[in-house]
Amino acid sequence: MIQDKMRAQQARVESVLTQLLSQQGEQSALLHQSMRYSALDGGKRARPLLVYATGEAVGVAEDILDIIAAAIELIHVYSLIHDDLPAMDDDDLRRGKPSNHKAFDEATAILAGDALQAMAFNLLATAPQLSVTADIRLKLIAELSHAAGAFGMVGGQAIDLESVNKTLGLSELENMHRCKTGALIRASVLMPAYCSAQITDKQINDLAHFADCIGLAFQVQDDILDIESDTETLGKPQGADVAANKPTYPSIIGLQASKQKLAGLHEEAIASLESFGDSVQSLQELAGFIVNRIK
Repeated sequence: MIQDKMRAQQARVESVLTQLLSQQGEQSALLHQSMRYSALDGGKRARPLLVYATGEAVGVAEDILDIIAAAIELIHVYSLIHDDLPAMDDDDLRRGKPSNHKAFDEATAILAGDALQAMAFNLLATAPQLSVTADIRLKLIAELSHAAGAFGMVGGQAIDLESVNKTLGLSELENMHRCKTGALIRASVLMPAYCSAQITDKQINDLAHFADCIGLAFQVQDDILDIESDTETLGKPQGADVAANKPTYPSIIGLQASKQKLAGLHEEAIASLESFGDSVQSLQELAGFIVNRIK
């Protein structure tokens, strides 16, 4: 069952992250505590799960996938720490517990995010378990840095902040989410594919399209859950986007149309994997989990 495989892979990446974050030199003990607080024991690990499922589909060893999954999750966690800050989304709750800046302080939270981001790229550059050529290492670093930067996640967050109390069209909203959420999901699918010896250009393009559809679907479901779920289930404040007057899919096209959009994106994502045959079963099942999740 996909749930059993997901739990095993979530435990696997948790173990990798625990080992990485157990290392502490003479630097601030508070900083390392703050890094571990946000990076360990929490979250869906959706991006690492996409790494493992894609790696399974294209025949990449799990030791390699461990490093890619950990690097992407470190970037994701850093973004959550910074997004929750008072200067950004000003959220007090994350993954069912106080946000990092509430558990520690704003300065420590900022530094923890900075350190996690730097650790991600150092991991891709130096980890011995990542048994690929130097050219592939550079390709992985280039993909993740693009996904995390001004043309990806950070750029999307900037658009998000600038869009509060403004009316966006559907294409503008999708551009924001392709950057803010979709870029890192795209990297989670493409980075393991780059490590496959037998991957073709067509398969890379098919996986990229799959990732783009799932990245948007992830955000559409987030917007739906912000309306239909509750704070306890979500692990973060329910209705926060509505309260902040942020543009969402339901606010632009309505709740029912958003659900239809979600179903269409899921169908398109699955169709893009047809050329892979049975090897993408886990990826298909994971896509179903992402669009049907309750938190």
